[in-house]
Amino acid sequence: MMRETLVNVFLFLLLPVTALAAFALDEPFIITLATKAAILALAGVGLNIALGLGGLVSFGHAAFFGLGGYAMGILAAHAQSYTPIMESPFLIEGTKSMPVIWLVAIVVSALAALLIGALSLRTSGVYFIMVTLAFGQMLFYFSISWPAYGGEDGLSIYVRNGFPGLNTLDPLTFFAIAFAVLALVLLFAGRLARAPFGLALSAARQNAERVESVGLAPFRLRLVAFVISGAVTGLAGALFADLNRFVSPTMFSWQTSGEIMIFVILGGVGRLFGPVAGAALFILLEHVLGGLSEFWHIYLGFLLLMVVLFARGGMIGLIAGREVAHD
Repeated sequence: MMRETLVNVFLFLLLPVTALAAFALDEPFIITLATKAAILALAGVGLNIALGLGGLVSFGHAAFFGLGGYAMGILAAHAQSYTPIMESPFLIEGTKSMPVIWLVAIVVSALAALLIGALSLRTSGVYFIMVTLAFGQMLFYFSISWPAYGGEDGLSIYVRNGFPGLNTLDPLTFFAIAFAVLALVLLFAGRLARAPFGLALSAARQNAERVESVGLAPFRLRLVAFVISGAVTGLAGALFADLNRFVSPTMFSWQTSGEIMIFVILGGVGRLFGPVAGAALFILLEHVLGGLSEFWHIYLGFLLLMVVLFARGGMIGLIAGREVAHD
């Protein structure tokens, strides 16, 4: 327990220390990499709520990631063109305000997760995986055939959205915003895991029949977890789109779902800071090995295979021990 706490503290400090060191060395690109790692870790934390606590192997979380991204893209695009999204029956205008965009991304992603979860959670195992994948692919092909917002070419945003009192064009400031959001969500996820809801959800993952026998509904527990998971992943999508100032159908692709799952598996399924470790390692490999070969995913695949075979608790489990803790 103490060893995992030390590992978690190290991981929590790793990204801001990296960003500050890059700022001191005048390396804005490294700050952007740290920001990207923080945002992808946030997406992994979202999936980990469903996968780590609820045992829900979703292969369609790119649906929520993409919805969050397109929520940002559509609102910002209409704000920069000064055209309303809708004029009747009531007026809806675009916005460049990050808090408003985040709220919209969370609500849209949560509603989508409610619909997808209500249908997909009636299945289990490989059927659940395939249903979530199918929903993600449906949104992927819909975004390709949506010419109003770029179709398969995507949608470019020429302005950086604003946060009250902050210069979001500054790389270090934008990193601080993304990291603060990640820290708050990690705090929320840790509290959720220890709350009665989180304990009941974990119990339902281990033995649904016993949970049902004491008057709790496993379906409802899993659905609420799936909705929370989708909302967090949608928030990550909005931040990711804002970082790149670009959204495209690839945010909905099954490859994106796979990458989010890789973050969780590499770091440790059910470990609070597992997605942080996984996302940071992924970005490091992408930066270092991607410069050597365009086939760097081969090395990532080998590493993932080693983790699955010999480090079932992920990188954190390998260092801190196999017992899952949320400190």
